[in-house]
Amino acid sequence: MEPLASFGNSKVQSNTNLSTSISLSILDQNGNKISFETNSMRFVIPRDPNVIIPSMSLQNVTSTNSANHNLLFNLHYINITSALPISIHIEMNPLNLNLAYLFIYKFDQTPQLNSSINIIDGWAIFCPSDLNDENIYTYFLNNQQTLNYQSLIFGLREFNSEEYLQYCSSNSSTITLPITDRSYNFTSNYELRVYTSGCYYLDSNNNYQSDGLLVGSATNHYETECFSTHLTTFAGGFIVLPSPINWSYVFANAGFLQNKTVYLTVIIISLLFLILMIFARFKDKKDFEKLKIFPLIDNDKSDKYFYEILIFTGQRMNAGTKSRVHFILSGDLDETQIRKLENPHRTILQRGGIDAFILSVPK
Repeated sequence: MEPLASFGNSKVQSNTNLSTSISLSILDQNGNKISFETNSMRFVIPRDPNVIIPSMSLQNVTSTNSANHNLLFNLHYINITSALPISIHIEMNPLNLNLAYLFIYKFDQTPQLNSSINIIDGWAIFCPSDLNDENIYTYFLNNQQTLNYQSLIFGLREFNSEEYLQYCSSNSSTITLPITDRSYNFTSNYELRVYTSGCYYLDSNNNYQSDGLLVGSATNHYETECFSTHLTTFAGGFIVLPSPINWSYVFANAGFLQNKTVYLTVIIISLLFLILMIFARFKDKKDFEKLKIFPLIDNDKSDKYFYEILIFTGQRMNAGTKSRVHFILSGDLDETQIRKLENPHRTILQRGGIDAFILSVPK
């Protein structure tokens, strides 16, 4: 994501992500800027009101109930790698509004929660009383919480009737973390949407920075709430992320019998690759042999003069030959005996081939 907005006549190429920029300064009576710092100043950066927000993606979690699995949560993976810090906004729409859920998350690794393991960075309980006007559960992580992380993995599981009464009834006061060792069992599907936002300012080099800025929880699809400790030119970023990967569904449906076509395709391609690799290695060795220079078998060890002979065979049809070839090398003063072109290690004079020999002569 490049959550940048253009500034004045700046030549810096930027992408506003449907955000406008605002500038706020305090001037003295002579029109000079006054340095101003505060503990926290709130402002809102609007986005294009005509922006089309992608619809939520359906999570077909009930289909995994019949699968043989021991997963406690339905997991989702989000890539939050960004050049500038971002906030994460998770929206979950239950298709059955009378259900409650436990939400957990962990940065850069899979969250684990049971009676013996507690590896999470945060958690929340979604009760029907927490639904907003659009019947959506929301969870917010600001840009300081996500700083220096590359991914977020969060999990959801549906409460059973006992947990619902304990944590979501009108007279419930339990705030402890609900823990179970039972595999999840969803009775209804839900929809999911995740988007990110950010608050940024222009420094003296017309580069966007985020220090001293905090994204507020009131951020929504159409505006970004920012808190700042200084005054300058501000811009907000916004992007709706693709549907998170449902790792629970992937692992629960990764068996061979459920994916015969996929597994057989991978196995066949792997075997073909292995066969082609072996064949290619065999041909490489053959090509390497063609680069070698072989002495003629009728060379005499007492000879003191040597010549390199290169023979190029053409590419035309039937250019090669299996005949035994003999030759006489003639010079101005003398000539050799009848010599024989032969290589006991490989076939020579093949179509498109190059054969190299060393000829020795006494003078």
